[in-house]
Amino acid sequence: MNLRALQYFVKLADLRHFSKAADACFVSQPTLSTQIRKLEDELGVQLVERSPRNIMLTPVGEEIAERTRLVLSDIDQIKAVARSAGDPADGNLRLGLFPTVAPYLLPHVVPVIRKRYSNLSLQLAEEKTEDILRMLHQGELDAALLALPISEDGLEVEILFKEPFVLAIPANHALREKSQISLEDLNGSELLLLDEGHCLREHALEVCALAGAHERVDFHATSMETLRQMVAADVGITLMPLLSVKPPIAKTGNLIFRPFTDPAPSRTIALAWRSSSALSTFLRELSACFKSLPEELLKA
Repeated sequence: MNLRALQYFVKLADLRHFSKAADACFVSQPTLSTQIRKLEDELGVQLVERSPRNIMLTPVGEEIAERTRLVLSDIDQIKAVARSAGDPADGNLRLGLFPTVAPYLLPHVVPVIRKRYSNLSLQLAEEKTEDILRMLHQGELDAALLALPISEDGLEVEILFKEPFVLAIPANHALREKSQISLEDLNGSELLLLDEGHCLREHALEVCALAGAHERVDFHATSMETLRQMVAADVGITLMPLLSVKPPIAKTGNLIFRPFTDPAPSRTIALAWRSSSALSTFLRELSACFKSLPEELLKA
């Protein structure tokens, strides 16, 4: 068995599509298919059920895929150990981020990281929290930015900062006259929320429970920007993380934001990585870059 064939097989197991797996591996589809066939011949078992419309793994293929992920993760650790013996800041760092933080935090921290670690290449993956955790455990990521709490074993966590929420309302809303919003002001209100799977949705539901508010059940947004535009269109109100309304994010017409009175609802952002990672020391050092946000960015 060669390492490349194992990598191709795992990618096919993840995507269940030969063409997409080939694109993700930067090879042609015939090349990937040939390597999978050779792997099946060597093992003497069928790993993949092939049909024109559907790709499925055989039962033994599913088990071998899981074991292969562990093997590839161990190989990544071997590389990380070798890298840590030199300078961990020379090379690639695979970092996962969730969509409601990535576009708003990165413009502030990437220049800091580049200045401090000029030879470090960031490979960023923007996914929902569930997918980030899976990729982290399978060795597809070195570290991840996540919102606490994280109910996962085997991870080291470094708290970076607390990010307050603000209330986004149309410019003609009854609460526009208030300079600060209390949770009591939301009693009985309907809030626009994100789809299932977004951690921001869970945080917003917690605020709704505290405030006696509830979600608008006939509308679920797929992104923060959809939420922003729907509020501007006078469809409803919502909670937004503070960084998502700070420069360089452009202002939106007919949309205003109001901070909450203390204690303001917030979320805690942390850097997480596998406890077994050989990059632990470097990642704790790297976390300082994420903690160096200007104070005004986290003040509503």
